[in-house]
Amino acid sequence: VQLQASGGGSVNAGGSLRLSCETASAFLSKRSAVGWFRQRPGQEREALACITNDEEGTEFIRDSVKGRFTISRDHDKKTVYLQMSELKPEDTAVYYCASGWSDVVSPSFKCGTGFEYDVWGRGTLVTVSS
Repeated sequence: VQLQASGGGSVNAGGSLRLSCETASAFLSKRSAVGWFRQRPGQEREALACITNDEEGTEFIRDSVKGRFTISRDHDKKTVYLQMSELKPEDTAVYYCASGWSDVVSPSFKCGTGFEYDVWGRGTLVTVSS
């Protein structure tokens, strides 16, 4: 069981990318959520955004990327997206999506730290050049 993250690539500063996380093979329950994370070179994993898998699709965006990144989902395609705009060189990282409990989608959990997630996809590399 695995999530499939895709859409990474190289882009100039100020550009945009949309990452996709295909969840069809993971059979996610309505009590779950999908989160996006990244790991920059030499740094710890960082939560970016998350969204619940129920009908409401509650979202949470971390302050570090709020205003530039958005999260959305397509139920029919069973895909969660991370739209990234105004990209900066410091956004260069490997980006991951993961599935965990929906409780992480809240101002108190702020999408968690990663340990709350039990299904992870392979990362996709985003490189932003200045």
